[in-house]
Amino acid sequence: MKKSFLLLALLLAGLTKTNAQSLNGDGPHSQLIIRGVMLINGNGAPPQGPIDIVVENNIIKDIQMVGYPGVKIDESKRPKLKAGGKELDCSGMYLMPGFIDMHTHIGGEAQGASPEYVFKLWMAHGVTTVREVGGPGVEWTMDLKRKSANREIVAPRIYTHTFFGTGSDIPLSTPELARAWVRENAKKGADGIKFLGAPPEIMAAALDENKKLGLRSSCHHAQLDVARWNVLNSARAGLTSMEHWYGLPEALFEDRTVQDYPLDYNYANEQNRFEYAGHLWAQAAKPYSEHWNAVMDELLALDFTLDPTFNIYEASRDLQGARRAEWHEDYTMPSLWEFYQPSKISHGSYWHDWGTEQEVAWRQNYQLWMTFINEYKNRGGRVTTGSDSGFIFQLYGFAYIRELELLRETGFHPLEVIRAATLNGAEALGLADKLGTVAIGKLADFVVVEENPLQNLKVLYGTGAIRLNEANEVVRVGGVKYTIKDGIVYDAKALLESVKEMVDAEKAKTNYKILQPGVKG
Repeated sequence: MKKSFLLLALLLAGLTKTNAQSLNGDGPHSQLIIRGVMLINGNGAPPQGPIDIVVENNIIKDIQMVGYPGVKIDESKRPKLKAGGKELDCSGMYLMPGFIDMHTHIGGEAQGASPEYVFKLWMAHGVTTVREVGGPGVEWTMDLKRKSANREIVAPRIYTHTFFGTGSDIPLSTPELARAWVRENAKKGADGIKFLGAPPEIMAAALDENKKLGLRSSCHHAQLDVARWNVLNSARAGLTSMEHWYGLPEALFEDRTVQDYPLDYNYANEQNRFEYAGHLWAQAAKPYSEHWNAVMDELLALDFTLDPTFNIYEASRDLQGARRAEWHEDYTMPSLWEFYQPSKISHGSYWHDWGTEQEVAWRQNYQLWMTFINEYKNRGGRVTTGSDSGFIFQLYGFAYIRELELLRETGFHPLEVIRAATLNGAEALGLADKLGTVAIGKLADFVVVEENPLQNLKVLYGTGAIRLNEANEVVRVGGVKYTIKDGIVYDAKALLESVKEMVDAEKAKTNYKILQPGVKG
């Protein structure tokens, strides 16, 4: 009787979260008022609150300070709930713009990671927008993009960059063929192109055509073409963002034109490929030297975006830490765990003989890489947040939060980290008028968490952060509370629990148990 009375009272107050517990979310609503939050905006502004945010039909209509810390709110001064509207009491919680993951792959056949599994992990960690930089094909991605936009699936909004040449029956061996492919890619609805490199005349033609069409572009400057076409060449030709860091040290070379490959190197051997990549930054110009500054200044002048994806290489500097991450036990699919294991076939499974010497080199590599990224940010350059999950022991969603921590390690203030995760991504996508900050007229994409993420970014992990309470008990705090996308409220923890159920079901089929490499079951 008491439980029924409480439910009725909540319904009358407009505060029930019954639908929010549903995996399909609560909404959309003609009006949604989020009450009493501390706002951490994406523009670098300090937090402020308590604030009420009014959303009508997925558009932010009002952002109103409603009181002062430690002072009871005057209810008469708060925005009024309209008939049919919904209130979400977030008193004492923290709200940020929805996170944007700028480097994603929506699962993969080799990993056995379905879109549903991947989407739920992203949404459970507050990721409301993703840029897919290469997948099975533009038609496949566009189908998911339409379903997400039409709210047929629980998924972030999707922007797609098609792998250059995907779907072509013949190699794009001439500038004319490259231009024709770019035009066809645009006709299919792609938002841009993901390059891995190509001969200079092909890259120049493709980037020129893509720029004429007003589309954006990204590039992983693979070693096979980078000797003739590095980041500076791409940026001058119209590339809008670089992925990872390949091609940047090469632009910084002063006393060589190719990296110092050992003479028995084989690019197809991924131990070679990744091990010696760990020595690359040490071969570049010294930080703050004349050439180092000149390269940075030119990229800044071109309004070029750097998307470092620090997390995806972190196992290179700490393999044991990456493979022992606590979320693997409950949220990593068996097929994905198998994909991560040492292998001469699976991409990113380069642990043929990985040890102290390789990790030390990579730690030094990170120091130099992070120095460039932090200074680029300090001089006004745009740095975004991308995860590249699904490889090298990095799990969707969790890896995104790890990327935030690594930006903090790089030297970003926590507010600069949030800006990289929100407004910078929106700017790089050309969507700053719709996303990236909490502002009147923008779309209603938010992340709500009960703990202050500026004090500890770990509270954004689905597994939360560990704390010792006053009773000397170890407790878990945090985890995203609500992910709000297009004005629809999703219970982030319910989404994460659904992922665990999916993983448990897969394990039950074969009585699978996650074991560390070399350990027999």
